[in-house]
Amino acid sequence: MQLDVIVIGGGPSGLMAAIAAGEKGAKVLLIDKGDKLGRKLAISGGGRCNVTNRRPVEEIIKHIPGNGKFLYSAFSIFNHEDIIQFFENLGIALKEEDHGRMFPVSNKAQSVVDALLQQLEKLQVKVFKNSPVADVLYEDGRVSAVQLKDGQKIWAKSIVIAVGGKSVPQTGSTGDGYAWAEKAGHTITELFPTEVPVTSSEPFIKQKILQGISLRDIELSVLNPKGKPLISHRMDMIFTHFGISGPAVLRCSQFVVKAMKKWHLTEVTMSLDVMPDRNEEELFQEMIKIIKEEPKKSIKNTLKGLLPERYLLFLLETNEIDPAAQAGSLTNEKTRSFAKSCKQFQFKVNGTLPLEKAFVTGGGVSVKEIDPKTMGSKRMNGLYFCGEILDIHGYTGGYNITSALVTGRLAGVNAALSARA
Repeated sequence: MQLDVIVIGGGPSGLMAAIAAGEKGAKVLLIDKGDKLGRKLAISGGGRCNVTNRRPVEEIIKHIPGNGKFLYSAFSIFNHEDIIQFFENLGIALKEEDHGRMFPVSNKAQSVVDALLQQLEKLQVKVFKNSPVADVLYEDGRVSAVQLKDGQKIWAKSIVIAVGGKSVPQTGSTGDGYAWAEKAGHTITELFPTEVPVTSSEPFIKQKILQGISLRDIELSVLNPKGKPLISHRMDMIFTHFGISGPAVLRCSQFVVKAMKKWHLTEVTMSLDVMPDRNEEELFQEMIKIIKEEPKKSIKNTLKGLLPERYLLFLLETNEIDPAAQAGSLTNEKTRSFAKSCKQFQFKVNGTLPLEKAFVTGGGVSVKEIDPKTMGSKRMNGLYFCGEILDIHGYTGGYNITSALVTGRLAGVNAALSARA
């Protein structure tokens, strides 16, 4: 079977690449090792599929801290607004939610997957499911064929590798593509988990004192060894039995990993501000005022509106304040130290859950070896990469999927053009 383009991997970037190549009139085969295409899409955005983000390009690039700038050229050719148009042309109406996140009006990820599969069919893209690839074959400095695990060889003029990273392995991304990339002469930068819960062996975590407490709209920072913030994120978080999780934590996680590596640390300090809209002095004055109004009330009842009750009790205990004592008995010094812990409760973390538990893989095929306008390999003719196998990673919120769809689009279009030339 002689084809123009083979796309390996049926995730977001692979589906987009196969459709883009098909639209250019290429004979395309999409190969996936699983029995279902679009598995990562189907579970993204909590099963509602956050297909892209409507913030301006500058903002989107900022939200892709892992080599986001590499995508500037790609965005000038096909960007998030084009993704929205693409889905609307397939009959998927989208709506915008908080922080620019775009979802299907149906709230069903499966409707997005189905529309993509229908488009493949319409373009007569051949699909092989349950067909694990054993190897990608190269000859005389260009791609030649794909060899399946059952021994079958399939020749093509262009090959797109879209097999994902190593995170969320239940969707099929188990890191298969790195060896094929290295064989073509590519560098794989060190892999690490990003968008992943953070672990801690602090006594309050080990004793599960705060387990299950959710804190809304807090500011969480990762500190460098001098105590200055490397990064701060303002979102929600939750305490767990192994450490901390939730949106703010996921966004900070890669900076925990990087700090440990950069300074050879076994632990990194994080700082939690549960009242980011008020400074410490304002908070201190506000507490003095509340205490003056009802000095005979217990400290716990006087302050209870400020914080979730279990977290309030924990901070009082940390500052050696008896919650049952009368508010009037609280010294200014203790009040100030309590205000300080509301603004900067510092604790140590010692790493993250493993890569398999991460939402996104950090590291991958070095973008220095990829043409930013075509996603073509600078090392091997006819070879293209897209999606999470590349060393590009963003925060959750539609940024990784935007990167996957944009790089998939360029890889598919250019694989087709080069094959047809």
